[in-house]
Amino acid sequence: MPAALIEVRRQYSVDEEIAIIDAVHSALVTAFRIPPEDRNVRLIVHEPHLFACSPDLTHPEYRTIVTIDCFAGRSLDAKRKLYAAIVERLGALGIPGDHVSTIVHEIDRHNWGLGGGHAASDVDLGFTVNV
Repeated sequence: MPAALIEVRRQYSVDEEIAIIDAVHSALVTAFRIPPEDRNVRLIVHEPHLFACSPDLTHPEYRTIVTIDCFAGRSLDAKRKLYAAIVERLGALGIPGDHVSTIVHEIDRHNWGLGGGHAASDVDLGFTVNV
């Protein structure tokens, strides 16, 4: 049930945007072992002047930040797999790996409300968080 936010600083075609969203979701399925149907991925396109980045980047228009809000409990190994999978999949779409940052925010299940007004800690999620 992770919630992913992808922020970019250039326009992409609709097909490219869908591919970027699918790439991040696929990385989450692989690394965090979430169910494939558990999709919660958003993409925000910023105007370059509203998304400052290092002038040292070779292609600053490809600067990409992926933020993942997820339940606490994933191992460091699972997070490493996630970081690598995101870079690999976005790289296949032409986004340089050194232009991608991934930030993971871990949230205790009792601090996450689900549909119906229930704490995630009170619900059978249908998947294992401790991977």
